[in-house]
Amino acid sequence: MAKVTVLGSGGWGMALALVAHKNGCKVTLWSPFEEEVKLLKEKRTNERLLSGVVLPDDIDITNDLSVVEGDTITIIATPSTAIRSVAQKLKQYKDIGIVVNVSKGLEKGTLKRLSQVIADELPLSHIVVLSGPSHAEEVARNIPTSLVSASYSGAAAQIVQNVMSNENLRIYTNDDVIGVELGGALKNVIAIAAGGCDGLGLGDNTKAALITRGLAEMTRLGLCMGAKEYTFSGLTGIGDLVVTCTSKHSRNNRFGFLVGSGVPAKEALETVGTVEGYYAVFMAYALAEKYSIEMPIINEIYKIIYEEKNVKEALYDLMNRPNKQEH
Repeated sequence: MAKVTVLGSGGWGMALALVAHKNGCKVTLWSPFEEEVKLLKEKRTNERLLSGVVLPDDIDITNDLSVVEGDTITIIATPSTAIRSVAQKLKQYKDIGIVVNVSKGLEKGTLKRLSQVIADELPLSHIVVLSGPSHAEEVARNIPTSLVSASYSGAAAQIVQNVMSNENLRIYTNDDVIGVELGGALKNVIAIAAGGCDGLGLGDNTKAALITRGLAEMTRLGLCMGAKEYTFSGLTGIGDLVVTCTSKHSRNNRFGFLVGSGVPAKEALETVGTVEGYYAVFMAYALAEKYSIEMPIINEIYKIIYEEKNVKEALYDLMNRPNKQEH
């Protein structure tokens, strides 16, 4: 029996704990917050994050991190801003199995991908990135979903594939870790713009153009950073981009809707909660400058969020750029 610990008891952490449990694994769900652990133990559910979804009694819930000892897989499902601190805490344990990151983002300051951050702190570990178009609300309810298990270790990627796959969760392997991670991080930024389209009352034409040109920007940066072009046409590229730009479940989309409706970015962030794209756009803007890459959509989103540029003015500037050939 595989032993799986999920670090992070948010919606995605709970959903993955349910998947592993369904697959016959011994599962523990960890949170650093005592009050959160207490409530989950008592209620076995979180109505705010996953309404109606109940954690089985034999999924252990704890704030004792030592439970990772002897893991087959340790899944990190915390916000991207907590990845380094969690990885640092894991250093003291010697046998934590394969470390799987499911958070999507980049580290502020270093501009590193999250698997690089984990590797800084846990250099001897096999690291896998599990990503793709996957809302926790649907995975937790066994709605058919496909993901990608990406690693420089083919064996590690296959172990995660085998342990976590079932009739409702199909997992493919991939060795393009850079492309998989960049797709997961950058699509959140484009999703903010998609929500902004709805907030402005724009149409399907606008959103289709935004998704298509957003994918072009993601691919352009990815190729400069060493990713493979085909990855962006797969699940962790166009797949994740479409689901995040069009779904009511997306926090990035909801955040963008509020901003497009005229709500200041900081106020919208307080309303929605964790919005990974809010942080990712800062890093994406910096990467575009670092690699001298033209990324007009991401540039405008950055200016709206961090420089308080008017949303309608940003749209005007995007639509009135010099004419050019599509590529």
